[in-house]
Amino acid sequence: MNRLALSFFGAGYIRPAPGTWGSLAALPAAWLIYMAVGPVGLVVGAVLLYALGIYVINAELKGQDDHDPSWVVIDEVVGQWIALLPVAFGAYRTGISPLLLWPGIVSAFLLFRLFDIWKPWIIGKIDARGDAIGVMLDDVLAGIFAAIVVIGLAALIHTGILGDIPDQE
Repeated sequence: MNRLALSFFGAGYIRPAPGTWGSLAALPAAWLIYMAVGPVGLVVGAVLLYALGIYVINAELKGQDDHDPSWVVIDEVVGQWIALLPVAFGAYRTGISPLLLWPGIVSAFLLFRLFDIWKPWIIGKIDARGDAIGVMLDDVLAGIFAAIVVIGLAALIHTGILGDIPDQE
């Protein structure tokens, strides 16, 4: 059960780039949560999955040399859900399907992967901790960084700086 959770139902075993597959697996899961309970469900889900990740990483990987094996992608799921929050709340607030905001979804995905792989500034420092908190928290921060950029891009789009918004009908 621990490995099922840590690999997010096996997504972490897909090669190459298991982190990217974990992030991709997070998208339909986020959609299901959004449709069931709205954007607050993503916040609650991310918090619960973060706590579960800390617990299960400590239980499964204690005493092992590799504190963050590539098949562990529960952290990518949490970070990806955080990156999607601006899109989820924007869709909910305006009463439209989040799928109509697909450029935001694509941006959230790509930006999260960028920050997760690049690990700029504090993200890299947290990742270097070498413990369960480091494994989970660096992806939380990558998700927050991605969400901030998604908000900035949305602001530029919605003010017309980056062009007109196509009709959503």
